[in-house]
Amino acid sequence: MSYRIRNLQDYQHAQQMAQRPSDFWGSIAENYVWQKKWNNVCSGDFVDINFKWFEGAELNITSNCIDRHLIDKADKVALIFEPNEPSEQSHSYTYRELHSEVCRFANVLKKHGVTKGDRVCLYMAMVPELLFATLACARIGAVHCVVFGGFSAVSLKGRIQDCGAKVVVTNDGGYRGKKLIELKAIVDDAVTECPTIKSVIVVERARNSIQMKAGFDFFYHSEIKFVNDQCHAQIMQAEDPLFILYTSGSTGKPKGLLHTTAGYMVQVGYTFNNVFQLEENDIFWCTADLGWITGHSYLTYGPLLNGKTTVMFEGIPTYPDAARFWNVIDRHRVTHFYTAPTAIRSLELAGEKFVQGHDLSSLKVLGSVGEPINEEAWHWYSKHIGSNRCPIVDTWWQTETGAIMISNLAGITPAIPAHATLPLPGVLPALMNEQGQLITNQTAEGRLVLTHSWPSQARTIYGDHQRFKETYFSTFAGMYFTGDGARRDAAGNYRITGRVDDIVIVSGHNIGTAEVEDAIDQHHDIVECAVVGYPHDIKGQAIAAFAIAHHQVKDLEKLKVEINQSVVKMVGALARPEKVIIVSGLPKTRSGKIMRRILRKIASGESDFGDISTLLNPEIVEEIRKAYK
Repeated sequence: MSYRIRNLQDYQHAQQMAQRPSDFWGSIAENYVWQKKWNNVCSGDFVDINFKWFEGAELNITSNCIDRHLIDKADKVALIFEPNEPSEQSHSYTYRELHSEVCRFANVLKKHGVTKGDRVCLYMAMVPELLFATLACARIGAVHCVVFGGFSAVSLKGRIQDCGAKVVVTNDGGYRGKKLIELKAIVDDAVTECPTIKSVIVVERARNSIQMKAGFDFFYHSEIKFVNDQCHAQIMQAEDPLFILYTSGSTGKPKGLLHTTAGYMVQVGYTFNNVFQLEENDIFWCTADLGWITGHSYLTYGPLLNGKTTVMFEGIPTYPDAARFWNVIDRHRVTHFYTAPTAIRSLELAGEKFVQGHDLSSLKVLGSVGEPINEEAWHWYSKHIGSNRCPIVDTWWQTETGAIMISNLAGITPAIPAHATLPLPGVLPALMNEQGQLITNQTAEGRLVLTHSWPSQARTIYGDHQRFKETYFSTFAGMYFTGDGARRDAAGNYRITGRVDDIVIVSGHNIGTAEVEDAIDQHHDIVECAVVGYPHDIKGQAIAAFAIAHHQVKDLEKLKVEINQSVVKMVGALARPEKVIIVSGLPKTRSGKIMRRILRKIASGESDFGDISTLLNPEIVEEIRKAYK
């Protein structure tokens, strides 16, 4: 089985081969370096939830990301760092230099007592040291847990406590456009109640004023003086943990999705190679933060596993103005550009004047990730950024899947506006109706499930396998439920219609409504609340909060500000409600369940609520609708 699909015939052959998963994935895995080959390609099922891939194999993922490229690509650029400030010079690292930096960081972690299996929390700005630290953890067998730098101290603390991290790596401060994020100060607040943390390693970036606790806080630039740049790659078993990445859940506590080593490596490397179709000297830019799965799979591991050049961007798309993305593409001659619909919509709103004057002729492929892209944004992206000559890969996947699952392959399979299109080889989706029955009609709409395991699948929720089973495998027995709805056409193309559970996707970020509700409920004037998502022209979805107060609210605006402050403190700024509506009650069933479906319709401007006569309090619906207006 060829590792690279180069035409439609190859694609069709791969799909046929994938009907025999062991043969298919086994042949793909032959393209990697193994210390010991596997005894069995796959085992387990979706009943006992005990699936495993490449059992018995031994490897280290960084040997495949870095070491094997030193033979013939040592002087090739592996990483281009583009800083927040356009006036600050960008910096490149070759594969030889990347090897040196990763080994150095690995040795610093070892100096601080980090060994195989320990968890290391990375709470950093989008700077090269974040990527080095991520790979350094993998190098020595530590489990990396990257937490997005926009999360609050409370959210960071919860993640550290849940995974039992031994060390935190952070920056003194980080830049996001005009803002300085006080990262070290946030870590200081978080670790006061995290007894498992033995030390905090601080990488200087902003040189802002920070507090350093002797014997606990250590500057990275001081620590590297005591180590060299050689570090043996720890031999890992195929199913050894590689990383934990937290994503919002339908209950208040975030889920720590655990990904293992071999299966993740095989599928991420394969999907990167085939979805994006890079050639040897192409430049790949994924704009995602490393705190999200996209930054793991398609900024870091995917490009490096394939020996390509990856771009890492510290800033935001609108700083210093809405031309920043196009300036970076022009300057670095980016060939493959992978970003979120939210960014595309915001730049579309800014107008073509910011695109004009930039040479985007280097672009070959455009990509979309994080949420369904609407047709208007798709066409704008194609016309004004790709000059109607660059295929757009509209990729559907999740933190839980680890790798792209449904997407067209650039220049190989057809692109359809706003459609993820066809499943990748080895991926078996299906649609279910609300009664739990498989929809056998080819043209259909329903709830998207996956019927068989795949190599890069998360193995569990860290420390809570029962929750993993209940969250993903209890809705439809023997199947993985994605939480998404989808439509399928006569040719088998899928269009993702959005979440059908209590997750809101804001600017490509999954926000659990329960987390936001918990934060709002902390306010002393709030009795109860319900949070829903509603359509937003730029963000895709925004958050609306409906809250019941203890008494008549005298200063409504003050209360709304305080509620937002509570959400920012408890969850992070990305979860701040766009609208806060104070109501006297919430629509409930007679058993007391809040009917968020009705609130979603109100927030979306719909007026057909169906039969509400069976509600405990049907009269409240009209009151809420008027209050929302």
